[in-house]
Amino acid sequence: MTAEPTSTTKTQEADQMLHQAWALSDAVALRPEPFGALAYHFGNRKLTFLKRPQLVALVQELSRHPDIESALEAADIPDDQHSAYLVALHALAQTDMIRRRAPGQSTA
Repeated sequence: MTAEPTSTTKTQEADQMLHQAWALSDAVALRPEPFGALAYHFGNRKLTFLKRPQLVALVQELSRHPDIESALEAADIPDDQHSAYLVALHALAQTDMIRRRAPGQSTA
């Protein structure tokens, strides 16, 4: 039996993403909603609610920037909220909604 990752472990894993290049998966479509957006993955058929417009903006900015840190700045996410948004991005990565990309590779 394997142990579930603790919230500390998840936060540490999310923090490692800060200086990596990521983008919305090609298999994902975003549908704008008043609360933010619905993200649907056509490959694994997962549906995810992005419950904040700022998170939607951040996900859309990912492919335009060399790393998550600069995407956070471009999406005007306050510094004191970066950790929470990193955890949200980590969850999106776990379900293949966003994918790591090679540095310098833009999908925009």
